[in-house]
Amino acid sequence: MHADFVLQNATIVDGSGAARRHGHIAVAGQHIVQVGDFDVPAGIPVIDAAGLAVAPGFIDSHTHDDGYLLAHPDMTPKVSQGITTVVTGNCGISLAPLAGHDIPQPLDLLGPQALFRYGTFAAWLDALRAAPAAVNVVPLVGHTTLRVATMEDTARAANPDEVARMRTLLSQALNAGAFGVSTGTFYPPAAAATTEEIIAVCQPLRGRAGVYATHLRDEADHIVPAMHEALEIGRALDCRVVFSHHKLAGARNHGRSRETLDLITRAAAAQPVCLDCHPYPATSTMLRLDRVLLAQRTLVTWSKGYPEATGRDFADVMAELGLDEAATLERLAPAGAIYFLMSPDDVQRIFRHPLTMVGSDGLPFDPHPHPRQWGTFTNVLRTMVRERNLLTLEEAIHKMTGLAAAQYGLPRRGLLQPGCYADLVLFDPDTVTDAATFEQPLQLSRGIEAVWVNGAQVWDGRQAVGARPGQVLAPVRP
Repeated sequence: MHADFVLQNATIVDGSGAARRHGHIAVAGQHIVQVGDFDVPAGIPVIDAAGLAVAPGFIDSHTHDDGYLLAHPDMTPKVSQGITTVVTGNCGISLAPLAGHDIPQPLDLLGPQALFRYGTFAAWLDALRAAPAAVNVVPLVGHTTLRVATMEDTARAANPDEVARMRTLLSQALNAGAFGVSTGTFYPPAAAATTEEIIAVCQPLRGRAGVYATHLRDEADHIVPAMHEALEIGRALDCRVVFSHHKLAGARNHGRSRETLDLITRAAAAQPVCLDCHPYPATSTMLRLDRVLLAQRTLVTWSKGYPEATGRDFADVMAELGLDEAATLERLAPAGAIYFLMSPDDVQRIFRHPLTMVGSDGLPFDPHPHPRQWGTFTNVLRTMVRERNLLTLEEAIHKMTGLAAAQYGLPRRGLLQPGCYADLVLFDPDTVTDAATFEQPLQLSRGIEAVWVNGAQVWDGRQAVGARPGQVLAPVRP
């Protein structure tokens, strides 16, 4: 056997959901070459993994890392929690194709305007290939980005010429390597888009086994009609529907996850569908009055209008300024916020669903970000597995790896099998934990001992080691 190194005496959690077992994993080049109980030939470097678990590298199925990959290619917030692949371009907002435009909210959640310099999706992918990051990338193209690129007024439905131009941009993005499309009709630049517009723009998805990931029009009182719209779009385009960061917002909707998950289960019997979720009872996005009024608590993550508000409770800032909610928002805008508006019981129920993947949904450029950017996956291992026994370790790892790889069509990823890519995370299942909190969100996880991407080590348990072996992954077309 030829191998570059062997992880010896590990607890192997292979990503399939199967029971853990003890053994070795041999890696040669970018691939796993042997798994199980075998003799290690002399001269091959050995890493003693006794007492530790090894799993496939975690797949972050919902990120906004499009620009962060280029600005901070070491990807410390992600590799430090075991993530080896990120799905970008979610919620309708992707970095490309967009250049030479003012950047309206929520596109600014992706980072500063200087990052928006790629007039084609291919140009952005070329930039990623020319300067790889530490992690692999599964790119989606955002419908909101297409609207901003082609429409002078996004507060109305697109006309036929604009639809045609968006369709052309989408075709180019798919040909360049986009896995699919995301929408964010919850947000102002896309709220006026009709179901018919989305189906017309996204026609190039047909026949490509692509993904339609959606931040629904409504995640509160009208979530069920919004879900039906997404499923209708998925059927019309013959593609997989991903319900992004599935949640029930607002106290009056708490408990309705029973209803929405039943809808997903029934839909999945007739069409491809899945969902992602993070383990926190709070979400984060641009500062909006409807969310402030719905949330039990709002924490300001950044503010251009009143920078002193960053990291503080909206209610405290409102009292300090002597203004009501609407006037305070106007004073702070543009701004971002964390909203405590979900029920922990709903979050746990959603996590138990067999089609739920794990997605951080972090906003990496926020000065005071939601802790999910730094701690989602290790939080799941601590809270859902070890503290609450909500999931077995095998179930949680499957959601983070094999399930996500299957839903996004990533062959030879997400599993520990000979021939699979050596995306690996070595961790201590008894102590692994997030450290990021709402008060101090920029904190490294603990207990992630080592991470490899395509066979190259990117994390040594304390810091990113400087290697950047990440690849832009390619979709599998029929």
